[in-house]
Amino acid sequence: MRFANPLFLIALVPMVLLFVWDYRRRWSRAFLGVSSGGFRARGWRARTAQFLPWLWLMAAVLLCVALARPQTGATQVTVRSEGIDIVLALDVSGSMRAEDFKPDNRLGVAKNVAKSFIAGRQGDRIGLVVFAGGAYTQCPLTLDYGVLADLLDEVDFGQPDGTAVGMAVATAVNRLRGAEGESKVVILLTDGQNNAGEIDPVTAAEAARALGVRVYTIGAGTEGAARVPVDDPVFGRRYVTIDASLDEETLRRIADLTGGKYYRATSAQALESIYEEIDALETSEAETFEYVQYDEKGPGLALLAVLLLGTGLLAAETVMNRIP
Repeated sequence: MRFANPLFLIALVPMVLLFVWDYRRRWSRAFLGVSSGGFRARGWRARTAQFLPWLWLMAAVLLCVALARPQTGATQVTVRSEGIDIVLALDVSGSMRAEDFKPDNRLGVAKNVAKSFIAGRQGDRIGLVVFAGGAYTQCPLTLDYGVLADLLDEVDFGQPDGTAVGMAVATAVNRLRGAEGESKVVILLTDGQNNAGEIDPVTAAEAARALGVRVYTIGAGTEGAARVPVDDPVFGRRYVTIDASLDEETLRRIADLTGGKYYRATSAQALESIYEEIDALETSEAETFEYVQYDEKGPGLALLAVLLLGTGLLAAETVMNRIP
């Protein structure tokens, strides 16, 4: 809230003082002294007429405030940045059902942490690739983080089963090939080893390096075998133990070849810390412009003042008219 012409508000001071002086003068002359004790008009018109000066005052005050041009504004911020282009590559193979990342399975926790990471970015285009036995783009690079979060919520375990790490890297890099951001990044999370797809992970990493794409790799899961729930239509839910061996050597090599870094996440808290570290490493300077769009309130107040003034004049010449 502000006034574009605040000097008009100064006129309120002499106006109010003049009103008080005139009102007291009129009040002191409102009675006629007579020997019988005094007479005072008691009709409704006489009582109502006492409020007429207050109507004039309200109209004058509103007119002064309207001339001062009161404005309300909404602040808007525009961010201009070259930004970073990021593709999240998420493993959705069956082993991600393992429930060692409390309070959810590996995929559920990975999705929640990824959503927090997305919400913390500003001015960066982010895409999503999911992979199991194959890899495909769930969401292309976008600045609409709401849509991206909705598409991330829809991610479920993929078919056919398997872990195509090389295909995931290649698909993510292909999405970044024509990107114009000042930096190109892939964050790949998996809990297994490459056992599907037509492209070897190292070959995909070399292609990423040639295109200037940096790959951060995250190995998810506790050490050793993993217990995965299986919903049997006859016997209900039961747990089976699977071999979810993590190929850390390949993940580390992918990161080294592309200038990224390898991380190991053995819990939900560790995964959150990893994404926070990557978020701090991949920053870009952004210019922020703030401006306020104001809405004029003066015309409405002026209209109200005119209505009050008209009402007062009409009343003075009709129902409140008195013989001088």
